[in-house]
Amino acid sequence: MTTARVGVLALQGDVREHVALLEHLGADVVRVRRPEEFAQVDGLAIPGGESTVIDKLSRQFGLAEPIRAAIRDGMPMLGTCAGLIMLSDRLIDAIDGQQTFGGMDVLTRRNAFGRQTESFEAELDIPALGTDPVHTTFIRGPVVEEVGADATTLAALEDGRVVAVEQGNLLGISFHPELSGEPRFHQRFLDRVAARG
Repeated sequence: MTTARVGVLALQGDVREHVALLEHLGADVVRVRRPEEFAQVDGLAIPGGESTVIDKLSRQFGLAEPIRAAIRDGMPMLGTCAGLIMLSDRLIDAIDGQQTFGGMDVLTRRNAFGRQTESFEAELDIPALGTDPVHTTFIRGPVVEEVGADATTLAALEDGRVVAVEQGNLLGISFHPELSGEPRFHQRFLDRVAARG
């Protein structure tokens, strides 16, 4: 079996933590900053950071259209925090002119949890990942306000706010498993890459 070669979008955000976790899980990881690097990978992780900066830089570096085309073609992608925003079809509280890669039939609110000082951690039951609770870290995360017919909710907070969704080979989450060393979302992503093989 060949090792999955996946990319981490390395324009801004917590790139290093995603690379470390994916490598720990046995993946061959490429830091993606240019279209030629993106062309080498079979899946893409989009890290947390600032979605407006990721949007601007992805267009500036010629990555936005290749990523959109890959989403249409079914490439597996994992988006955490800002990455969830980038995979959402529709946004609330976007800045003027802000674009996303899209692909997920969801309406997502940016910075739904307020300032960085209001960050928090929680244990969530996520049946799709097994019976053990998932330790989650939220840092100025987004929330999915509406889940369309094509998307599936994986996890919600006790108050009902949706914080993890998937649609086909796309997986979007509001929190940062790469910061707490929680491997199951990244493994789910790698399993999708392997299945597409």
